[in-house]
This record gives sequence, structure tokens and C-alpha cells, in this order.
Amino acid sequence: MKHRLPKFLKRFTMLLGIVGVFFYSQDSFAQKKKKKNSKNDTEAPATPPKPQNGGNNKGPKPYKDVITKEAKSKDGLFKVHQIDDKFFYEIPDSLLGRDMLMVTTIARTADGIGYGGERTNTLMLRWEKDNDAILLKVVSVDNYAADSLPIAKAVQNSNLEPLLQRFEVKSRATDSTGTVIEATDLFAKDVPALGLPQGRRTQYRVQRLDGDRSYISSIKTFPINIEARYIMTYLAQNPPSNSSTGSITLEMNSSMVLLPETPMMQRLADQRVGWFSRSYVDYGSDAQKAASRRFLDRWRLEVKDEDIEKFNRGELVEPKKPIVYYIDPATPKQWVPHLIAGVEDWQAAFEEAGFKNAIIAKEAPTPEEDPDWSPEDARYSVIRYFASDIQNAYGPHVSDPRSGEIIESDIGWYHNVMNLLRNWFFIQTAAINPDARSMKFDDEVMGRLVRFVSSHEVGHTLGLPHNFASSHAYPVEKLRDAAFTKEMGTAPSIMDYARFNYIAQPEDEGVSLMPNVGPYDKYAVAWGYKPILDATTPEEEQGTLNQWILDKKGDPVYRYGRQGNSYDPTGQSEDLGDNSMLASEYGIKNLKRIMPNLMEWTSEMDKPYKDFSDLEEMYGQVLTQFNRYMGHVKTHVGGVMEVYKAIGQDEPVYTHNPKELQKSAVAFLNKHLFQTPEWMMEDEIIARTGDFGALERIRGLQVGTLNNVLEWGRLGRVIENEALNGNEAYKITELFDDLRKGIWTELPSGKTIDVHRRALQRAHIERLEYLMTSDGPNIPAQFRRYYGPQINASQSDIRPMARGELKTLQRQIRAAIPRTADRVSKLHLEDLADRIEKILEP
Repeated sequence: MKHRLPKFLKRFTMLLGIVGVFFYSQDSFAQKKKKKNSKNDTEAPATPPKPQNGGNNKGPKPYKDVITKEAKSKDGLFKVHQIDDKFFYEIPDSLLGRDMLMVTTIARTADGIGYGGERTNTLMLRWEKDNDAILLKVVSVDNYAADSLPIAKAVQNSNLEPLLQRFEVKSRATDSTGTVIEATDLFAKDVPALGLPQGRRTQYRVQRLDGDRSYISSIKTFPINIEARYIMTYLAQNPPSNSSTGSITLEMNSSMVLLPETPMMQRLADQRVGWFSRSYVDYGSDAQKAASRRFLDRWRLEVKDEDIEKFNRGELVEPKKPIVYYIDPATPKQWVPHLIAGVEDWQAAFEEAGFKNAIIAKEAPTPEEDPDWSPEDARYSVIRYFASDIQNAYGPHVSDPRSGEIIESDIGWYHNVMNLLRNWFFIQTAAINPDARSMKFDDEVMGRLVRFVSSHEVGHTLGLPHNFASSHAYPVEKLRDAAFTKEMGTAPSIMDYARFNYIAQPEDEGVSLMPNVGPYDKYAVAWGYKPILDATTPEEEQGTLNQWILDKKGDPVYRYGRQGNSYDPTGQSEDLGDNSMLASEYGIKNLKRIMPNLMEWTSEMDKPYKDFSDLEEMYGQVLTQFNRYMGHVKTHVGGVMEVYKAIGQDEPVYTHNPKELQKSAVAFLNKHLFQTPEWMMEDEIIARTGDFGALERIRGLQVGTLNNVLEWGRLGRVIENEALNGNEAYKITELFDDLRKGIWTELPSGKTIDVHRRALQRAHIERLEYLMTSDGPNIPAQFRRYYGPQINASQSDIRPMARGELKTLQRQIRAAIPRTADRVSKLHLEDLADRIEKILEP
């Protein structure tokens, strides 16, 4: 998953799409360089063509005078004619006014400017005739009203379609059923929507397009699309590479694809089931307001007419057209089977929707098998393999903005995602898993990890967003159960960020270590894709869709939790199990098992020379994983659970986290974080990985979590919980008391305060000062509505609480100074007493 945002904040994955129908391609045209006129040519210009229209040279010319015998012509969506370096489109009258998509992609690029295969823009277009011109308009569907309604005229008047380009009519088709234009300038000139994106132009200080070094390399025409490839060279003051040239060169590909004349029927969205969706303001609805209509992005899967009876009997049927993914020919061969398996893992989910063989993957055809096949062609969905050091993969899709129909998706797979997978698998499972105890995994082990990520990204291209509530569904102890995890996986959804089973302990033999396409995924795919054959409108489907949700009511396995809710302890990233404190306790036990073995497991003794960079990286991963556990736990403080419901379900959507869980979270932080985690200070590792910074790393972990617990929004939720729920709530006074008792344990006895604790105690004083003197969170005015309600610092209980806490600490510190024998500890306390005095009496 979606909330409606301004255009500049919309998800890049929410792209436009087209019906995907495969056809054989036509031949391409390679552009020739323009020949310079010779001296004789200059002195003896060519004879001008005979004038038309009463002696006026302007206006359409005879077809043979435009499309000459030298033209190389091919049929397709439009006839495309090439004459030297010029390209002409012959547009049938039947396609004027039809909706089309222009999907623009970087095909090849210079170092530092993205990666070949990355999409830059998607536009919905219409070609329209205006006297002796053809207009190429950019169409918006953000506002809508049925043409039959009077208000449709008002909507049209308020949404004038911008012109992308205007073309003079060069001629009429020989049978008078089409119009000839020259399309060269659409791709050879600087049309910003089809070239380097504006953000990159600003970043690299682009001045202009260099026309002498920009040209069309080829245009291919197919039955439902036209593929244009063109070289763009920009003069730039700050190019990311080859700076001595003062320029940037890219090869772009724009796919113009015909959308279906009759759009697929929409399926209306429901926030209780996670789905990528789109919306428009429907001014034709009977609501007494400007109502938003939200519907799913999904592939068109239809039952064949001859299979309808089988489908109604509950038999699996093959769809009219399956979803097909191709594997980029640039992919290393050892990973191809695993990427294919990741795609086809979703077949079981589509079986829940009534289809078999609904989704398949195959290797891309060779040039010998299909010389015109191209991964940039918008008719094909491709897992693109990028030679990049980025540790990531992503799964966008292109869909029809009128209906949400997905027809094409290019998954981006960065080569270095394998480093990320290795680090996760090592840190989260090496304590119990011998296969993860090295810096280079066997191909089968890495292949299984590749398959896991492939499945996750394919899920995005099917329409599924992250489901961060999924990992909370299973009890922690069940994740140590081999039988349970083999049947259910480690989370109900592969769309959660529930990586690998860090809960499992060495004695849990046979337990599964990673999630699969799970029960939530199958339920969501069935909810979004299963045909409801007796419904003829989206509204007629809603009763059935609602019942499918109610059938799973109350079962956490089928709950959806959105990404980005930072205060819901049951909807977190990178967590496992239904109790963060217990799960993190197990996770820390495993980290403590890894630390003594870290040097051995990162050594690779078979190499003739090896430095300690891997040891340094994996030690950093231990600290990062530990910090994740602290983050999971602190979210319980002031936590509010969000469980989507609909009217008629007599249950709350928002529920404050129980008092006992909040209190146990603070106790956990006091024990595992604020008491110095000395086990992470391994002398042998520190001596080999840096000359300075070991103390600072621990300080950063402690102070970062402390400041996050004492954060404005979190404290505001604690205060509101007490106002709403009284003694059932975890009160702000209890929170402050519990933190003080954990951070300042040395004061009653006069014990020596170690260097880590001294830094933590100073940070606590500084945070209280900030809460007492600051005006609250500083969010720019233009973004405040996206962050929700904000607490008013000057009028809340936070300031007096901070002041009272400082006074309490002042008394306790002064009393502790005489009984503290350690000199540094005494100086530390004297300094803090002075600091507090200056804060309270500046």
C-alpha cells in the first residue's frame, strides 16, 4: 500500500499501464547520419515542389511528394516511414482520440545517472486533429464525470489537456483514412517529458540539449505499440562522470502503447486488504461532496467462455492470458532458475483465485529466436538485472489510469542486493545455521535467498504493498517449532519485512528460517483477482468482497497493516512474533553466540591475503541488528494499534498498547541497553577494525533510543492514553520514574559510573532540557498535514514533567556526590548538578 498524496509525493510504483497482448514485431529502422551538402549542392538548390492550395506552399501535400520512393516503410500501430534521418507517422483516423500510454525508460546511461532499464516517466496521451495540425495531448484522469452528466462539461472546462507537441499535417493517406506527420522532433528535440527528468537536470546543472549529438537511433512499429530509441546529449556544468566533456549522453526508449477501447472493470479498494490503488475525484457520484473513487491496480485475468461452468463448479481454469515475466539476458546464469522460481511461487496464490498457470516466468528469447525482442518494449514484463553497487531490488508496475489494469512491469534487480542478503542471513541465522557462517555462501544457499527477494518483488508487481502487520500474527514460541514453521513459514505474508528467523535457538532443530508466499498472500490475491462473474459493475462486487473479509474477521493471519505507522507496535518493519520483548531476548542471545565466532567466520583462511573489512562490516551488522531490537521494543511505549474496520464492525480501529507491555518495554531497555551492553565491546574485534569510535558507537545506540522514547509524539500519546483510560494507562509519571531508575542506578549506593553510563546520563539531562525549553517538533508548514496532529509543547504536560524530573535528579545527584568515591564519577556528578542548576535558573 494508499493514501492520496500530492503529485510530487506519489509513489513511483503507482505507474500507468496497458493491455498486454503479444504480437510479432516488424523490422526496425536505423537512422542514418545527415549528409552535408556539397559545394555544388549549395550553389544549385533543389527545385521547389509545386505549390498547392492556390499557389500557397503551406498545407498538406500529395502523398507521393511526402512519402517518396526512398522511404523505408513498415506497418504497425501507425505506419512508420523513414527517409534519411526523418521519421513520419501515418496515423489512421480510427486512432485519433484513442487513449495511449507513453512509457519512457533509460535504456543506457552514463555512470552516475541511474541504470539502464529504469523508468523515468509515464504519460497518457491522445492524438487529435485540429484543421491542418495534429495535436498530441497529455490526458489526466484525476477528475472525472460520466459524459452523460451535465457536470462533465464543468470537469472538462477545469482540466484543459496540455499539449506535448503540435505537428503540421504533411499529407493525407492514399486512401484518405489517415494523416501523415513528421514525428522526428518528438524524439530528436528536447521534449522534457521524454528526456532527462527535471530533478536530474537541476542536479547536473543541465543547460540545453546539443542537437548535433542528439538523434533517433531507431523506431520500431508493432501492432499495438511503437518503440522509439534515441540518443540525448545535454550540455551540463556538473556532469556526474566524464566531467571534462561538459556533457551527459543517454539512450532513451519511449514505448507508445494503445490502451483498450473498453477499459477493464474496476475493482473498488478496501483499506482492510492491502493493495496498490489509484483514485480520481468522481464529480458524477451522488455524494454531496467531491468524492474520491479508489480502485485496485491489478492484471486482467479472465475466465475463458468455454470454462465458465468449470469455474463455477470450483475447478481451476487457465486464464485467457497469463501473466508472463522474462528474465533479463544480462542475468548471471546461476541465478536465473531462482528468479523464475520466485515468480512461480505465486501460482499457489492464484489457485486460491480459481486459476492455474496464471503466472509464469521464462528466459528472454535470444536474438536468433526473436531479433526484435527488447526489454524496454512495454509489452513485456522483465526482471532487469543492473550492474550496480546498490543493495536493493524494486518492483513497480505500469497500469491503465482509467481502470487500474496492470499490463507491464519491470522489476529492478541490483547486483549488490546479494551483499544485503548475505549480511541479513549471516547475522540473523548464523548462530544456529552452519550454511550462514562465511562471507561467501554456496550458490544453492544464495539462490534460495534470491528466490525469496524475487517472490517479494513480484508481489509488488501484482499489486500488493508491504503488510507490516503480518509478522505480528504468529506467537513467538511457535517460531521455534519446526512443524509449525514448515507449514506456515515465519510470517503469513512474504510482503512483510520479516526477514529471517532470528528467534530460533540452537536446540530448535529443523525450524524454518525464512518466509514464503503465505496464507495472507493467498487470501489477498484471491480477494483482488477472483472473478465475480455475476457482477456487472464494481458496486455489485462489493457485497461479495466485504463478505470475504468478514469471513476472516478477528484472525491476525489475515490482517493488513500499512507501512509508515511508526507508533503501532504490531505493524513494525524487520520484526517477528507477537511480543517484541521476548523475540528480541531470543535475538540478543543469538548475537551473543555470534560475537565470539565473528573473527573465524569472516576470515576465509584459504585466501593468500585478506584484510579485516569483512570483520568490520559484520561487526557493524551485529550493532545494527541489536539496534533493530531496541527499536522494536521502544515502539511499545506510547504505542497505538491500528486495525482497520468498516462501519458495522463493532470494534475500535485504534487501541492504546496495554500498560503491562509498555512497562515491560522500558524494563527491557533498562536491562539490555541502558545497562552497558559490554558484550558488544569485543577487544579482539575493536583492535582490528578501527583506531577510534568504539565508545561512540555504543553511545549512539543508547542515546538514539532514549531520545526516541522521550519524543514529542510518543509522550503526547502517553498523556492522551491516561486522559482516555485513567489508571489502565501507562502514565507519563510512571514512564519518567522507570527511566530514571534504570539510567541512574548508581546514585543510591555511590557506585562508580562507567564511561558509557556517564555519556548516557548527560544525554538524559540534555533531553529533559530540550523538552523543557523547546517549542516542539519543527515541521515545515507545507508538510504538517501529512504528519497528522502535533502536540502543542508550551501548553502540554511535557514541560512541567521535564522540569519536575530535573528537580528530582538535582536532589538525588547532590545527595550522591558525598558518597561517591571514584574521582571521575564525582566530577561527573558535580558537573551535572551545575548543568541542572543553569537549566532551571538560567
